Amino acid sequence: MDRIKDLLKRGEATLDHWGKPGWIGAMVFLFIVAWPLGLAFLFYMIWSGRMGKGCNSRWKRRAGGVYQSSGNTAFDSYKEETLRRLEEEQEAFQAFLERLRKAKDQAEFDQFMDDRRRPTADAATA
Repeated sequence: MDRIKDLLKRGEATLDHWGKPGWIGAMVFLFIVAWPLGLAFLFYMIWSGRMGKGCNSRWKRRAGGVYQSSGNTAFDSYKEETLRRLEEEQEAFQAFLERLRKAKDQAEFDQFMDDRRRPTADAATA
């Protein structure tokens, strides 16, 4: 069983190296040989995200937000630190946008209240 898993992992790595054309070619070949295998392969491609963008991308996010390791610990720690910093900047920017929206809403509300008070003051003096 381990031997079959190793063979499948090597095949998957080879197809990843060839990119999307390799995956599509393998799927077409399996459809020609035996359509149920081709159909199962197509479902696997869809389930694993291989039909999406960049099947040979090393920057794909795995479940739980952990990125694939490059094998170089120094680079991996640099990448994790950079990604953490970018996520913090994104959160700060989202908070900034929220404050801007609130300030704009408050200014519009204040303008509405000023406009609403003005005719009442003019009617009272007249």
